[in-house]
Amino acid sequence: MTTISHHAALTPRQLTRTAERTSFIYLERCTVHRDANAITAQDAEGTTHIPSATIGTLLLGPGTRITHQAMSVLGETGAAVCWVGERGVRYYAAGRALTRSSALMEAQARQWANTRSRLAVARAMYRLRFPDEDPAGLTRHELLGREGRRVKDCYRAQAARTGITWHGRQYIPGNFTAADPVNQGITAAAQCMYGIAHAVVTSLGISPALGFVHSGHELSFVLDIADLYKTEIGIPLAFDVAAQEEEDVGPRTRRALRDRINETSLLERCVDDIKSLLLPADTNSADLGGDRNVVTLHSDGGREVPSGHNYDGAGDYEQVAW
Repeated sequence: MTTISHHAALTPRQLTRTAERTSFIYLERCTVHRDANAITAQDAEGTTHIPSATIGTLLLGPGTRITHQAMSVLGETGAAVCWVGERGVRYYAAGRALTRSSALMEAQARQWANTRSRLAVARAMYRLRFPDEDPAGLTRHELLGREGRRVKDCYRAQAARTGITWHGRQYIPGNFTAADPVNQGITAAAQCMYGIAHAVVTSLGISPALGFVHSGHELSFVLDIADLYKTEIGIPLAFDVAAQEEEDVGPRTRRALRDRINETSLLERCVDDIKSLLLPADTNSADLGGDRNVVTLHSDGGREVPSGHNYDGAGDYEQVAW
């Protein structure tokens, strides 16, 4: 087996920024161990070493086993670990944040909790997807209608470009192979994008559930973010792969998508897009807290005071041990 990454091994404390990590690595039918600060994937062909701090998302497919020590180093480096179904089209679990600050999460909650700002973020998401249209003043129903038309137009345009006969979007949950090759490719691309978006969202310490377009699901915001790149990257790439050959469209789409993401620096763009959607334009990234391991307590008037102290109500306090 070949070495997946050429990055030098790092200590768990030398965390690689989300934007600089490998988008995702898919493993199946192997045993995942730890070797120093790397993980290893062992199967009948040999052993592959993967520096743990360079992984954005580790997708564990059928037939994989992972040791406690491997999970320990992945947790220390903040990699998202997802248990997925065959071909990566079913999603089961995820990891932890790279940041220790709650600043971005609090910004998300503020934007989500206000009806007007929630709609403003939804309009901003539409503008990111379709920069040639101005969504100002559109209601939510109008946004959904325009988005639906644009996605249908994208399917037709890509079919015409690649010469594929298009019969409409088809996806039967639990029966991936029932769809035609191009629909298999679209499904595979979408599921991979969900995993990548989830990795970025969780690594930034944001809630996957507080969506601005999607609602009512634990991954609502993940779906919001993944959809930003659907018509630009996911759908065209699926048509390209299906036009080349109809066999093994799912795995080939996944590999092609990983290459495209690395070529276009999509992870860095995804991080920037999320921050632009949730934060005021004049926000300094240093204000987000980064790796500061600081816990404060809410006080009156929006003031925060240090934790780990016993406040006696007379203005004085003493440090306490928990």
